[in-house]
Amino acid sequence: MNDTEVNDELLLPAVVMQLPSLAATADNNLSWIERLNYSFGNEALYHANTSTIERIVSMMVPVFFGFIGLAGLLGNSLVVIVVAANQSMRSTTNLLIINLAAADLLFVVFCVPFTAIDYVLPEWPFGDLWCKFVQYMIVVTAHASAYTLVLMSLDRFLAVVHPITSMSIRTERNASIAICVTWFIILTTAIPVAITHGVVYYPRQGGHYTACLFLTAEGYSLVAFHVSFFLSSYLVPLSLISFLYMGMLIRLWKGAPGGRASAESRRGKKRVTRMVVVVVLVFAFCWCPIQVILLLKSLKLYELTHASIIFQIVSHVLAYTNSFINPVLYAFLSDNFRKAFRKVVWCGRPPPLTIQPAAQTKTTRTTGNGTSNADAL
Repeated sequence: MNDTEVNDELLLPAVVMQLPSLAATADNNLSWIERLNYSFGNEALYHANTSTIERIVSMMVPVFFGFIGLAGLLGNSLVVIVVAANQSMRSTTNLLIINLAAADLLFVVFCVPFTAIDYVLPEWPFGDLWCKFVQYMIVVTAHASAYTLVLMSLDRFLAVVHPITSMSIRTERNASIAICVTWFIILTTAIPVAITHGVVYYPRQGGHYTACLFLTAEGYSLVAFHVSFFLSSYLVPLSLISFLYMGMLIRLWKGAPGGRASAESRRGKKRVTRMVVVVVLVFAFCWCPIQVILLLKSLKLYELTHASIIFQIVSHVLAYTNSFINPVLYAFLSDNFRKAFRKVVWCGRPPPLTIQPAAQTKTTRTTGNGTSNADAL
């Protein structure tokens, strides 16, 4: 692989399907944005505000990633603890929420720290095996989050459109089976990601540097890789979710079959459905910019300017933000999650001055198997 081929790939740190290290684009003595400008031979870009942009990005990006990593670790761990510690919150939807939190935790552990390090160090220091593993986990966790949202939407669809007939289907056992099958498919189909990534050594000014890259020199197609990732981790799951919610919204507007469901049950289902909709929309919003940029980069349609570089970094940070924002959404959109959060924080004792209205002590959980979980959240 010649210098041009290597440098053409090195636009941003390794994250979210082949955003390789800026730190590996050229000489150790140059800042990462100087190396980027040098790589593309753009003299005007090279001389324009280089030191200012480099200084801002080098300081701010690790700070953002540090905050995202810490918030994601604490928030998603709290979600898992809250649901696991509260027997009354055991339901199909909440099992899926635990699974989403677990995917976010893996993303935080295996993506955020290595991306932050990639901004600071001049090359990939962790070796070929860890390069393959990190890129593999990036793809696995991205797909796990997307298809957990599909399962959550399917759960809501069955609860709203087929509330009676789905009671025997929407059980905790079946939810667990669906989660295990989903993880098995994702873990096995992502194996080619590890095969097609690796450490690349390339010369620069008398030295040799390393980068964790997609191995185009081995004959693998970067365009096919990014297009398939865009389709499988973003467009296809969001299309499935949209289809399910179209059917769900039609049923909600028409009302429950035969009018048998109580007003409280309908309100509960609408609250849960609203929360899942918001989680899905936030996922779509956070991941859209970086997905589009990756696709354009693979097709060589993403023009490099100072503005486009900054926009790519902002999009990168926005995608990472999704890994910690879900617990915040649960806290804002679910009364039961807020109560459970407070219960965990106060070690099982109710927080001071908390009033428990009699109206909120009622339960709408009509079966013992967790299939009617309108207020389980």
